[in-house]
Amino acid sequence: MPRGRSARLGGRAEGPAGRGASGPTGRAGRRRGGGGARGGPGGGGSARPDRPSRQETRVGELTLRHLSQGFVTRTERTEILRDIDLRIPHGELFCLVGPSGCGKTTLLNTVAGFMPPASGSVDLDGQPLRAPGNDRVVVFQDVHNSLFPWMTVRDNVEFGLKMLGLERAERQRRVAAFLGLVGLSDHGLKFPAELSGGMKQRVQIARALAIEPKVLLMDEPFASLDAQTRRAMQAELLRIWEATRTTILFITHDILEAVMLGDRVGVMSRGPAATVVRIFPLELPRPRSLGDPRFSTTVGQIDALLGQENDHGA
Repeated sequence: MPRGRSARLGGRAEGPAGRGASGPTGRAGRRRGGGGARGGPGGGGSARPDRPSRQETRVGELTLRHLSQGFVTRTERTEILRDIDLRIPHGELFCLVGPSGCGKTTLLNTVAGFMPPASGSVDLDGQPLRAPGNDRVVVFQDVHNSLFPWMTVRDNVEFGLKMLGLERAERQRRVAAFLGLVGLSDHGLKFPAELSGGMKQRVQIARALAIEPKVLLMDEPFASLDAQTRRAMQAELLRIWEATRTTILFITHDILEAVMLGDRVGVMSRGPAATVVRIFPLELPRPRSLGDPRFSTTVGQIDALLGQENDHGA
């Protein structure tokens, strides 16, 4: 990828939780099911031509303990995140919302390994994370600049697999499997300029999943799409997630989107020194409906909490 290296509904809420940031790749590895890739997504494991694997052997549990993050200028230190505790179990689709500028993307970048924690820790399956790795992949918001424009759809999806040093037959199996999963089997020879915004985002998701990461980190991935395409992509993401059960950390400003997608929704406080103030378990069965009274009740509760956070910063 063009950038550098590398779930129920109800009004009750869990205790405080944390935040972080994420990124895609790491150093190239050779063994199946592992390894990293520099300059784009890469990863191990295998997928059959007709369908990708269900990742039974990979766990993908994220744990943030007392995570704090900030930056230092010549005159002062600014604390962005403070003392975040959060556990995202294997296979969960966890959505995170918060006031603008509160540090959601900073949290994601920290989980990705783009920046080490100022204090505290981020663990994946009990192992500390302080650098990018192919066990985590980021899906970016900018669909128009996230793909290599001189490569075909097939080549974009295959790029990270080449960086891993996988054999040609294995690369071809994975490309076929994941293009099929995202519904783009007939578009492999097209270039990004020939695709719609929604199709580009599906290519990006296929490229990320092809390396079979433990965690998918999504930074407002549908924000630049029109409303109709965005709704379609939300449905597509749920279908793909149900097929793969990859752990997902999904950042969004859209409360409706968070409640439509998430197993749980975490709400962050206003920054600086933001934290996760409440987690809403979502107990509404899928597919979810905007007309369900429980849906609108939960949206209203999250909206009210965000309003309080914005008032505190005023």
